[in-house]
Amino acid sequence: MLSPVVAGVDGSAESLAAAAWAAREAERRDRPLHLVHAWNWHPRQQEREIAGAAQRHLARTSLRQAEERVRAECPDVRLTDEQTEGPATAALLKAADQADLMVLGSRGLSGFTGLLVGSVALGVVAKATRPVVLVRADEEVADEHVPARDGSPSTDTGYRDVVLAVDLDEACDEVIEFAFEAARLRHARLRAVHAWHTAGPIGLGSGDIGLAEESWQGEEWLGFLKAVLQTWRDKYPDVEVLETVVDDKPSTALVRAATGASLLVVGHRLAERPLGPRTGPVTHAAIHHVGCPVAVVPHA
Repeated sequence: MLSPVVAGVDGSAESLAAAAWAAREAERRDRPLHLVHAWNWHPRQQEREIAGAAQRHLARTSLRQAEERVRAECPDVRLTDEQTEGPATAALLKAADQADLMVLGSRGLSGFTGLLVGSVALGVVAKATRPVVLVRADEEVADEHVPARDGSPSTDTGYRDVVLAVDLDEACDEVIEFAFEAARLRHARLRAVHAWHTAGPIGLGSGDIGLAEESWQGEEWLGFLKAVLQTWRDKYPDVEVLETVVDDKPSTALVRAATGASLLVVGHRLAERPLGPRTGPVTHAAIHHVGCPVAVVPHA
């Protein structure tokens, strides 16, 4: 049985948009869609009895709203749903472990809403061993496509670019493959972006060589990027690829590059840090500042 695309829903506008995006992705991948509503566990018996009925009603209402949104946009998608109790992060992580990918709603700078509050949703992103996609509340199907000739939104045009953030210090096959596959499924161009820094003037002594030519450094990085992606170009000959290198901070370059994209793909290293699992600065910037859906792909 194929693992499903899973969407976490909580009745918010963000989760409804996430469910609709997940349904479209499930159709692109020819996989079923599974909706999950996770509600918090109440350890004390009297609290559990008082809250249980209300929580189950809220869960059923949230799932029904998401199902209606999904059916309106993707009537033929294979759909199942589930309500589960327990610590929300743990429940969603358990669902993500069985998923092809997990989709959650995001409010960007405002954090996350409903049951997917900040620490919960970010905890899923930080700890999930499967890709997690974050979707804004205002995401519509036309936002994935280039505008019509008159500039109006359209669903009949081709897909906007898929943007891949590439860290050439640790280019990861899992992240690159996810981006190429996403571009293939959409018949979209893949734009691979690497940000690099020129040497700074601080610390140069009287006998030191000054800054190297920026254009020369850029050409070196571009050649390296093309070499890293060549294997994937060969595996995906139908995917058009545009490699770009930028002299800028990675977070700034990525937010700029993702403007007008259908999807941004970033990597996330699964490593225990002193303060516990958390996202790195580039992934953090993407989650909070990028307007298009963001796929966070874990790697070792």
